[in-house]
Amino acid sequence: MAESASTSLFLVPTPIGNLKDITLRALETLQEVDVILAEDTRTSGKLLKHHAVRRPLESYHIHNEHQSISRILKRMGEGMVFALITDAGTPGISDPGFLLVREAIGAGFEVCSLPGATAIIPALVNSGLPNDRFVFEGFLPHKKGRNTRLQSLKDETRTMVFYESPHRLLKTLQQLSETFGPERQACVSREMTKMHEENIRGSLMEILDYYNEHTLKGEIVITVSGK
Repeated sequence: MAESASTSLFLVPTPIGNLKDITLRALETLQEVDVILAEDTRTSGKLLKHHAVRRPLESYHIHNEHQSISRILKRMGEGMVFALITDAGTPGISDPGFLLVREAIGAGFEVCSLPGATAIIPALVNSGLPNDRFVFEGFLPHKKGRNTRLQSLKDETRTMVFYESPHRLLKTLQQLSETFGPERQACVSREMTKMHEENIRGSLMEILDYYNEHTLKGEIVITVSGK
């Protein structure tokens, strides 16, 4: 391989929307590993076919990762080299990956993380909010612990970045408004890198009013200014 021969696991970011957003190094790595571990083989299969990557593809997702890790580590010990990809973005960021990385390192295997696509940074820098210091909160708890998490951020001075799904966006914007105040500045980034990318900036109340009148689709990043 072009990469270090001692590496057993490569973490390879994949595009969050636009299929062109994959690096030459990522494609080269995917072409040369023994096995590609994918969160959804159907989704990843389309990406790999688009870029003419023909390597064995196996399923590795949140529902089977605990059962899969020991088997994967055993194969690493036999000299096999793996690449881990998720449906979109960087493995381990609100996606499967952390457990495998931790166990591989603990077992003495070399792990290499490639730089590449992630929704956090483009949304943050595009928001117009301060980005010299920020905190990434991922997805808020769906029910239990949700209010507790928000209250713990009430005095946060850094810019905050959240992931959210379309069907919970209105509820989340309302709760953010109640916690931080309706005039707190924010940005909702939607369908990033895709044809219908949208970035709605303003106060939490202004953004909430906007999305009460407009259709919600696609993956969402919410960026909120600190106190």
